[in-house]
Amino acid sequence: MKKDMQNKKNQMSVGLMIQRCHKWRQKRKQYMDQARQTADEVERERLLQMAEHYGRNVSGEQGKIDSSRDPKEKAPAPEEETSDNNEEDENSFPDFISNLK
Repeated sequence: MKKDMQNKKNQMSVGLMIQRCHKWRQKRKQYMDQARQTADEVERERLLQMAEHYGRNVSGEQGKIDSSRDPKEKAPAPEEETSDNNEEDENSFPDFISNLK
């Protein structure tokens, strides 16, 4: 019975971590989108740094989520953004900056 309660507590904790990850991914995307639309170089750099901050938060939290899973549950977690979209965003952004100059 005690193990069942601990398991439920861990599931709630992981659920909260997943919610935070989702929120931080949305914030990162918001800052990236704003940076793409900003002509001011200083403001763009600030926005990119904020996006990077949220990206680091997501990476750390995702590591905690992955380590808290049972080994038998180690199936890959569903990603909100596919890796193709991430690559496209990060690869196309430098072109965007270079085209503004």
